[in-house]
Amino acid sequence: QVHLVESGGGLVQPGGSRTLSCTASESDFIFGMGWYRRAPGKSSERRERVALATTTGVTDYTDFAKDRFTISLDVAKATVYLQMDSLKLEDTAVYYCNAWGNGNEYWGPGTQVTVSS
Repeated sequence: QVHLVESGGGLVQPGGSRTLSCTASESDFIFGMGWYRRAPGKSSERRERVALATTTGVTDYTDFAKDRFTISLDVAKATVYLQMDSLKLEDTAVYYCNAWGNGNEYWGPGTQVTVSS
């Protein structure tokens, strides 16, 4: 069983920055890793994609993340990062890491990011 562990969540003021990281316990299967989030009050089925990155160098962002967030994937470390800048109140959410490859997909338990003054 592959385990993913996120870190970097916490409280940040509007306009501030935060960097999330996620490391997988195994790396051989990985084709890509990404970040999703679930806003307060939403069910776990309502996770929205934030960004993803593949081992081939492809990155993709959902519209709200394009100008403010940066995803990077360190394949050797099986670690994906999400640099979040210019954070807004509506970015408050639980952020989940995802890794996929070889027909498998795994999720981390999530890390809370709260944007508040």
